[in-house]
Amino acid sequence: MRKTVLACMVAGLVSMSLGWVTHSEAQASISSADWTAYKEKFLDGSGRIVDDANGNISHSEGQGYGMLLAFLANNRGDFDRIWSFTRTELMLRDDGLAVWKWSPDTDPHITDPNNASDGDLLIAYALGMAGNNWNRPDLYQSATAIAQGISKTGLFQNQSRTLLMPGAAGFSAEDRTDGPVVNPSYWVFEAIPIMATLDPKANWSGLTASGLKLLEVAQIGPRKLPPDWLSLSSAPKPANGFPPEFSYNAVRIPLYLLRAGNTDRKLLETLRTGMSGPDGSVELVDLPSGTPVQTLTDPGYRIIPAMISCVLDKTQLADDLKTFKPTSYYPSTLQLLALSFAQRSHPECL
Repeated sequence: MRKTVLACMVAGLVSMSLGWVTHSEAQASISSADWTAYKEKFLDGSGRIVDDANGNISHSEGQGYGMLLAFLANNRGDFDRIWSFTRTELMLRDDGLAVWKWSPDTDPHITDPNNASDGDLLIAYALGMAGNNWNRPDLYQSATAIAQGISKTGLFQNQSRTLLMPGAAGFSAEDRTDGPVVNPSYWVFEAIPIMATLDPKANWSGLTASGLKLLEVAQIGPRKLPPDWLSLSSAPKPANGFPPEFSYNAVRIPLYLLRAGNTDRKLLETLRTGMSGPDGSVELVDLPSGTPVQTLTDPGYRIIPAMISCVLDKTQLADDLKTFKPTSYYPSTLQLLALSFAQRSHPECL
């Protein structure tokens, strides 16, 4: 019975995800004004997305987010500029994936050649969407190559599950005594059906199923939240060497579920309840005790549980959540992704 329910959830995610959105849908989902405000603060002239709260570095995640947002704003020039930097400065690995970090303060700018699989997924997803919808075979071919690289380097089997290695090095059972270690927030659920189109030989549907299963079994502590870093050497538990916290990585998990079309009330309510603080804030949580370690009030974080409430209970977003005023890179990115989703799929939230 459990397998049947999970299979239905996977099918729902695939059928309701963003998919190959049309040109007009992409154009309508992020306004020109919002994209201009975002790029004026976070996109520099070379095409790199600047993480202004993290030493002004750039990373594969930010480049992928930037490309996706530029696509959803239907801004082809900015998309090409971000991809150009990504291609020349990050696509340096022999496996066709991106190095994860570019620092403006070091020479060379790349000091760690490892990849980050969420960044790779976001880049391939944005390329595939833009290549398909803008009739750009060059972008589509690049997306295909990255998807194949992810499946070859990043997908692995563990206890009959298809899982996603966070990076090529440092997370396997051979690398760590508590390995394998995964990051549940690296499952960009809306991107996985597109990967299956780009690289149909890999078990992408199994990856979706495993991600959903992890969110079911890794409900840790009194708040029943997943950690940023999860050890799967035995029963799922917070990985050694990382704070046992629901933190900045995991905070985006509900947004990824919503954007992929997931409306599983039990799962979403569990996440909303666990992450919610007073007055609509979001709390980062020490999982064993359930106590908050930080309270986040930026609209880019608060919009996530608010979007759950809108999707499940038809509660309209507060006015300050509907108005985009960029603050710092990460919450501003999450807010634009949430607003794009609301515009496209739930205009009643706005």
